[in-house]
Amino acid sequence: MSKTRIVILQLRELIFTGIFVGLGIVLLILLFIMFWPGKSEKDEASLSNQSDKVYEAGVYTQELQIGDATLNLQLSLDEDRVKSVEIVNLDESVETMYPLMKPTVEEISNQLAAGKSMDEIVVSDESQYTEKVIVDAVSKMITEHEK
Repeated sequence: MSKTRIVILQLRELIFTGIFVGLGIVLLILLFIMFWPGKSEKDEASLSNQSDKVYEAGVYTQELQIGDATLNLQLSLDEDRVKSVEIVNLDESVETMYPLMKPTVEEISNQLAAGKSMDEIVVSDESQYTEKVIVDAVSKMITEHEK
């Protein structure tokens, strides 16, 4: 015949087991909520703000070799537009040798700050070669810092 088994469960063991099972269920629910691939409205809003960003905001400098002279071209970017283009530390001797350099950079800077793209920049006939060198350098800097 069958032997009768008597199982004695203490109330303290049942309480601890219930608490651990409850904590396990709460932990599984939290993990499920945290790692569910659905997007919240906050995430969608931040993603739409990031898609509006065109550039990595900052001030960038590049050396530009013209003849024997080296110029430092500085580009200031916001997240959505070009703020300015400047020549930094322009030597008097370089400014004397290349008198169209400074006004050309200012003109390009004004056009870019007005919202024109690199393809829309108007090149004047009197300084077209100088502008081509500067536009190429600025274009290279902008493409390096686009998002």
